[in-house]
Amino acid sequence: MTAKTKALIDQLAAGEGLRREGFLALLGDEEPETARYLFARGRKVRQAVYGRDVYMRGLIECGNYCRNDCFYCGIRKSNRAASRYRLTEEEILACCQNGYDLGFRTFVLQGGEDPYFDGDRVCAVIAAIKADHPDCAVTLSLGEKSRDLYRRYRAAGADRYLLRHETANAAHYQMLHPANLSLENRKRCLYDLKELGFQVGCGFMVGSPGQTDACLADDLQFLQDFQPHMVGIGPFIPHSATPFAKAAAGTLKRTLFLLAVARLLLPQVLMPATTALATIDPIGQEQGILAGANVVMPNLSPAAAREKYRLYDRQANGEAAAGLRDLSRRLAGIGYRLSVSRGDHPAEQGEQRNHTDGEEKF
Repeated sequence: MTAKTKALIDQLAAGEGLRREGFLALLGDEEPETARYLFARGRKVRQAVYGRDVYMRGLIECGNYCRNDCFYCGIRKSNRAASRYRLTEEEILACCQNGYDLGFRTFVLQGGEDPYFDGDRVCAVIAAIKADHPDCAVTLSLGEKSRDLYRRYRAAGADRYLLRHETANAAHYQMLHPANLSLENRKRCLYDLKELGFQVGCGFMVGSPGQTDACLADDLQFLQDFQPHMVGIGPFIPHSATPFAKAAAGTLKRTLFLLAVARLLLPQVLMPATTALATIDPIGQEQGILAGANVVMPNLSPAAAREKYRLYDRQANGEAAAGLRDLSRRLAGIGYRLSVSRGDHPAEQGEQRNHTDGEEKF
């Protein structure tokens, strides 16, 4: 670790941010000593804000139809081998009830960009979840929509919205997406969501085809400028039915490094240890937590749906009912604990959490 790198990490930890050239310099020094120092600083910042709580989000994959043809995604419309499905409102509500009984207080409705799930259907589901579980947060991850539709989701009771920007470099964005999709519109959606009062999540893949240090510096600069409530950072993993089938996957090492940088850059951010981490390494999620992540998203979807919702090959899909106790044990092994709190961003509460009496279910 060079003296310059240490100074950059300390500058981030002090809340001063970095210029783009600072991010580039940091990305150029991923030596083991640098990573150890970065992880230690990230854990200290994370524990100052969130203690040792890890927040549960119940993932419900409501459908895998998609009108888009993103080059990296296993549910792209051109994948004729995909077995398509849609959950009914009754099935979604049953997933929520199951999750509620298990201790979940946030439900994440995720799906492809499917015109079938129009404004009326989605708003009806949001309202029904809120009627059944008024103490729970509803998060949506349904892609790019109009500002008016986002406003309707918010009025129906949705609290959060996840929309990964994937890459903040416009040329790289076009390498990953068909011509009808643009980084400009993706950013428009994110800013609309924030202005409408959602807790907003963005994020990017690590190691996607064509990605350079300059692309990652643009991602970090965007996070610094946008100040999201949530950030999803996971390794790119190829899917056999996409144009990137033979591309190399992103690495655990670099993903963990970027998780730690994001934690220092955004001390209050809610950041998942993703399924992709668990896919590329048996203890990838634990390492993600130790690098600065503080959210896990066990899958509440019906078993048949989990098998069909494949964004990439070898996708790990932990079953919530069977896996929570094991997950709790694994987190306890590294000094952390599952929390049954909704786990809102501190800015939404008006103050940081008191960690002396956190809840633990398992």
